[in-house]
Amino acid sequence: MTSIPMLIGGQPVTSDASFDVINPATGQPFAQVAAGDASHVDAAVQAAQQAFVAWSRTPDAERQRMLHALGAALQDHMPELMALLTRETGKPLNGLNSVGAGMEVGGSIAWTHVTADLDLPVEVIQDNDEARVEVHRKPLGVVASITPWNWPLMIAIWHVIPALRAGNTVVIKPSELTPVATARFVELANAILPPGVLNLVTGAAGSDVGPALVAHPGVAKIVFTGSTATGRKIMASASASLKRLTLELGGNDAGIVLPDVDVPAIAPQLFGAAFHNNGQTCACLKRLYVHDSQYDALCAELARLAQATVVGDGMEPATQLGPVQNAAQLRIVEGFADDARRDGGRFLCGGQRRAGPGYFYEPTIVADLTDGSRLVDEEPFGPILPVIRYSDIDEVIARANRNPSGLGGSIWSSDLVRAAELAQRLECGSVWVNAHGAIQPDAPFGGVKQSGIGVEFGRHGLEEYTSIQTVKVMKR
Repeated sequence: MTSIPMLIGGQPVTSDASFDVINPATGQPFAQVAAGDASHVDAAVQAAQQAFVAWSRTPDAERQRMLHALGAALQDHMPELMALLTRETGKPLNGLNSVGAGMEVGGSIAWTHVTADLDLPVEVIQDNDEARVEVHRKPLGVVASITPWNWPLMIAIWHVIPALRAGNTVVIKPSELTPVATARFVELANAILPPGVLNLVTGAAGSDVGPALVAHPGVAKIVFTGSTATGRKIMASASASLKRLTLELGGNDAGIVLPDVDVPAIAPQLFGAAFHNNGQTCACLKRLYVHDSQYDALCAELARLAQATVVGDGMEPATQLGPVQNAAQLRIVEGFADDARRDGGRFLCGGQRRAGPGYFYEPTIVADLTDGSRLVDEEPFGPILPVIRYSDIDEVIARANRNPSGLGGSIWSSDLVRAAELAQRLECGSVWVNAHGAIQPDAPFGGVKQSGIGVEFGRHGLEEYTSIQTVKVMKR
């Protein structure tokens, strides 16, 4: 079984204890990872603080060169990283609509190169005979990155690369459920970056690693992707020292289908938006509102697509959906299904766990629910989609906005002008027309309401890793 250490100050670090990483396709462990504690957090933060002095002063061009080299290293190790991701997350190598481990590694490479090329030039506010006033963007110091289990490598890249590009150093704590590909990424990075610039601390479930990292006085900023409940705890802990925060939290994204759509044409897109990565993506489509006139036809088509989907071990090339990532999440999905049955939901397909080893759940379409049902109001984070009937567009936009989440949303229509107007009425950080969840490295992404604070990606995301310093030079 593979044994994986932490990496602090450029050196591998073991501990007296370790924890298993489970392959969700088999339910069996395949790797053991060093179980860190608060002392390892302290050592990692100190290493990052020491490295910050030189790294923050490294010329932009040199930092860019190293980040591009890291992108090239990810490319060189793409098959290895894909296999690690499939074993720890369960996602297929290829996946539904090519959204799988290959997409995750490919996206990581693209985000690394695009982010490396971002720039934050000095802004000149005034330059006359009296004074010159400039606005500079300066790195913050040590950034703590805490990543989830659903897209472990790509979200690590989303956190780490802009932090490094801006001149910060990083301590990353991956989810205890999926630390393996992230550990390999940090190892590859440390062959390129100076020691201490990027450090890895791993902790078992319930350990003090996360709380110690969040509360550490040497950490200047926390970037976290995960549940809203955990985000609230991080925000409360960070308040003691007024740490900067970027929180990308849970979503319960609504998609609204207008009556003018071509059902056979959009059904595969809707299905992919809801079920890629088994629905285990914050910006998946999670509530689908369909007009009365198209409701039955679209429900039938989505059920047909779900029944035709190939579910199995992600290492098999034909697999489209793998298992739910962990046993606890599988129980949560089963609980949502039970609640939907009690609420009168009509299960068009799926609705049960697959017999045998692993954490497999059938892709599930549930009709005839409405707002007030748990499956509609809350985020299941699994392969189950409620399809909700509506008749009035103003009413359904109000219903979609009534939810406390506000990550993403979408409008589906053949009338692009009207759809764009309606899309802007949705209360969410990102909105799409005739797509859902289509993010890119140069466009900001983040939530409103209970879905987070701050944005990631592009210039706007890079700015979140800096502080502003105004420099005023008097000329007379």
